[in-house]
Amino acid sequence: MKKISVIGVGYVGLVTAACFSDLGNHVTALDVNEERVAGLKRGEMPIYEPGLEELVNRNVQAGRLHFTTSYPEALKESEFIFICVGTPSGGDGEADLKYVESAARSIAEHMQAPAVVVNKSTVPVGTGDFVADIIRKAQPKPVDFWVVSCPEFLREGAAITDFMNPHRTVLGSLHREAADKVAQLHLPLRAPIVITDLRTAEMIKYASNAFLATKISFINEIADVCESLGADVKEVAAGMGFDTRIGKQFLEAGLGYGGSCFPKDVKALAYMAEEMGHEPRILNSVMEVNGRRRELAVRRLEQALGGLQGRRIGLLGLAFKANTDDMREAPSIDIAEALLAAGAQVRAFDPVAMPAAAELLPKVEMAQDAYDLAEGCDAILVVTEWNEFKNLDMGRVRESMKTPVIVDGRNLYQPQVMRNMGFDYYGIGRGYNENGIIETEIEVRPHAA
Repeated sequence: MKKISVIGVGYVGLVTAACFSDLGNHVTALDVNEERVAGLKRGEMPIYEPGLEELVNRNVQAGRLHFTTSYPEALKESEFIFICVGTPSGGDGEADLKYVESAARSIAEHMQAPAVVVNKSTVPVGTGDFVADIIRKAQPKPVDFWVVSCPEFLREGAAITDFMNPHRTVLGSLHREAADKVAQLHLPLRAPIVITDLRTAEMIKYASNAFLATKISFINEIADVCESLGADVKEVAAGMGFDTRIGKQFLEAGLGYGGSCFPKDVKALAYMAEEMGHEPRILNSVMEVNGRRRELAVRRLEQALGGLQGRRIGLLGLAFKANTDDMREAPSIDIAEALLAAGAQVRAFDPVAMPAAAELLPKVEMAQDAYDLAEGCDAILVVTEWNEFKNLDMGRVRESMKTPVIVDGRNLYQPQVMRNMGFDYYGIGRGYNENGIIETEIEVRPHAA
């Protein structure tokens, strides 16, 4: 059993603490937010993540997981100190390191024994050196420490699965022995471990997220072309995905990416490139294409209804993706604000994100469920791809609506099925133009013997 400290109990920190404790380690998780820590001690989760509440409570009851606001308590006898604090975007897109710096200074002031300091937060290239320098200068008395970069690759809504079954673990350090110690922590996960230097590990994280964001913007641009030419982007993406060089993931056309990672990480990488005198043309295009997706949804509603003034629009989903309550950079925010500015009345329903959304969108009326949302609506926009939305009684939805207009921003439904039910249906790149709709299915045949 290793003794681990986790600084920050936000999304990454809480998942990291819970999962390491479930692997049999003794973990003390610290946060300066007293209310959040008090809630966790009562078993209340600050975020929604499938399976997290059960995992946290099980390990608290087993005595392997503890929460505190005290650095001396958190760092006592710790062999590993994970920094899992936020790195929000600054005014120019750069990553703001104020929380990382504060954590590093507090670690320096309170560490009593040699430890490996692990940067888990997504940080700009060079932050490992920055953290080491801060700790070295801020220590009241010299205590040995080593800095390792171990970027996280957790998907919201699947974070526990991703932690316990990673594609790879990336470790970067100037001290191979320290990297090996962190590698030992991850051996029970039975995944490939990549060991490199600090700056390369930090860049791997940014390059990975930027590439995935690029795939999303690429397929969205292809969707627009499909729409004009009468092709179906879902079938195009499926056909592309069989090529192992391309892969099936992140080829879902829709309203673009959001959340806590892709928007700020692409901005931060572009900022780093510009600071070094490079022109990040692809990254800038990725951000431009993504921003236009929200405008496209509003424009499609306006065209379908012949104007938005006085219209009642329902937003089906609010979180930036399914299986989370995260509203950071969610498409629903820009869309709702644009609809309200155009004179529309906006209602919304989301299975878990409405409490968080209500604070951000006070002028949006929250519905009790999807059927309540549909009542009297001139149009519904599908914003979030919750599985439960796929199984709605769409006949009941149609009967409740004032006019049966559906703009499917996540391509959850089959266009012809929806039209046969009487909906005026608009998907994203689903093979329709002025000549009508083209329906296709891919048939996969086994190789001939």
